[in-house]
Amino acid sequence: MEKKTTGRQGVQQMAAQMLKALLCAYIVTGIMLLVLTLLLYKLGLSEGNVNAGIILTYVISTFSGGFVAGKLMKVKKFLWGLLAGILYFVLLLLISMGVYHSLQGAVTNVLTTLALCAGGGMLGGMVS
Repeated sequence: MEKKTTGRQGVQQMAAQMLKALLCAYIVTGIMLLVLTLLLYKLGLSEGNVNAGIILTYVISTFSGGFVAGKLMKVKKFLWGLLAGILYFVLLLLISMGVYHSLQGAVTNVLTTLALCAGGGMLGGMVS
């Protein structure tokens, strides 16, 4: 029988598991962006193809993070996957604002990226 953790220890354990899921998502992001860069260099991809590759990177990365979060948490997997996708987006947004000191692109693009990240994470959690 599993021992149920409560209080501070439970919160710390959940935070550690969520960090593992986000780390997985960002490792997948790094690998996919490296592949996309190599394809851009070797094949001279168009801007449309690069944008599609970036969108695919968001979805696959958040899917993997949501999948790991769902596997680690074991209950309410889709909610943990959704949270992983949202946290991925927030960290991505913070990094972008740190580099550019403002939001790049229209608000609709930012909201679309949020929807893609949240949806990918939730789908990963559901599949786990």
